[in-house]
Amino acid sequence: QVQLVESGGGLVQAGGSLRLFCVASGRTFSTYAVGWFRQAPGKEREFVVFIGTSGGTTYYTDSVKGRFTISRDNAKNTVYLQMNSLKPEDTAVYYCAATPFSASTRIDSYPYWGQGTQVTVSS
Repeated sequence: QVQLVESGGGLVQAGGSLRLFCVASGRTFSTYAVGWFRQAPGKEREFVVFIGTSGGTTYYTDSVKGRFTISRDNAKNTVYLQMNSLKPEDTAVYYCAATPFSASTRIDSYPYWGQGTQVTVSS
C-alpha cells in the first residue's frame, strides 16, 4: 500500500509557473506508475498526465502538451509536475494517484490517491 501527499499548489497569474510535488510513503514506490488528474469546480475529474515506474514512459493530455512536464525521483519517493505557461482553464484541484499496474488515463485504474492541491490561475 502507498500513501500520497501533494503540495506546491497556489495562486499564479496567467503565463506563470508552478511545480507540484507528490510524495509517497512506502519502500516500493518505484514499482508504481503515477498519474496526475485535476478537477475544476462543477466538472468531472480528468486525466492530465502519467509516468511509468522508471520514468521512461510518459503520456500527456493534449491540452497540457508542451506546457507541463512530469518526472520522478524514485530515491526520494517523489513525482514532480512542472507546469509552465499556465492558463485560467488550468484552475483546478490537482490529484496524484498511484497504481501497481500499468499506467493509464483511466481514473478507476488508480487505487491510491492523494488529498489534492489547489491550483488557481488568474487572468
